[in-house]
Amino acid sequence: MKSRICELLNIEYPIFQGAMARISDASLAAAVSEAGGLGIIAGGTAPVEAIRAEVRKAKELTNKPFGVNIMLLSEFADGMAQMVCEEGVKVVTTGAGAPGKYMEMWKSHGIKVIPVVPSVAIAKRMVRSGADAVIAEGTESGGHVGELTTMVLVPQVVDAVAAEVPVIAAGGIGDGRGVAAAFMLGADAVQVGTRFLTAFECTVHQNYKQKVLNAKDIDTVVTGRRTGHPVRTLKNQLTRKFVALESTNATVQEIEQLGVGALSKAVVHGDMDNGSVMAGQIAAIVNKEQSCKDIITSMLSEAEQLLHKDWR
Repeated sequence: MKSRICELLNIEYPIFQGAMARISDASLAAAVSEAGGLGIIAGGTAPVEAIRAEVRKAKELTNKPFGVNIMLLSEFADGMAQMVCEEGVKVVTTGAGAPGKYMEMWKSHGIKVIPVVPSVAIAKRMVRSGADAVIAEGTESGGHVGELTTMVLVPQVVDAVAAEVPVIAAGGIGDGRGVAAAFMLGADAVQVGTRFLTAFECTVHQNYKQKVLNAKDIDTVVTGRRTGHPVRTLKNQLTRKFVALESTNATVQEIEQLGVGALSKAVVHGDMDNGSVMAGQIAAIVNKEQSCKDIITSMLSEAEQLLHKDWR
């Protein structure tokens, strides 16, 4: 399967690996890139030098293109924007803000800039500012989410900007059926996060992987809407505390305080009760551990069969 995103980024397959904070490190990103997709290291709220170290590790593991995701609300965003130039990163994806002030610098270093967008209006704004492509991410995804579903968002973004730049579909895509559906909606590529949580090369705690493997269709919940930064995670004791707190007159500060350090508890320490176990609604169909290569191969093989099926 080829598309213009493959030519734009010099990758073999139109599959991006989602940038999952504290999870998408050099090990995972390099493995996805080696398998022909685009691996992405997640900057999250980490200090610049920590992500620089991951970038350098990835370079040792692969000579293929990989990207770095920069969360623009991070206090380290300015330094991160400079670091990707210094390290020769080929692709930057962005979230939680507009990358306009960095665009000239990134373009001068030959970096392809691909923002994550939750709406048509923001997609158009990103293209006007010089984005090389956009990732239209539906609310089915894990982590920070918008309101529109992938099925609704992607075709509208395609209609609005695909004549100018490629559109990557994200949210709720975990197998070949999702890939085929995204292409039928007009996308040039897909971004996959939750499916890669159970990759052999993913260094997340094994308890985290097992919780994803055990997930059922209604096991995710969105919390934090009152803070303006809603997050989709798997249900546990922490999410019940969030729901209870949000049903009272608790302040935004009180709600945010409950989540401090929660992602690290889940990712690093394997605390499935008090940790933030970010995952998308597609978790219920993730039922085995595989290599990144096998994940990509199986998804594309199934998608190709569906797309070439005789529907008469």
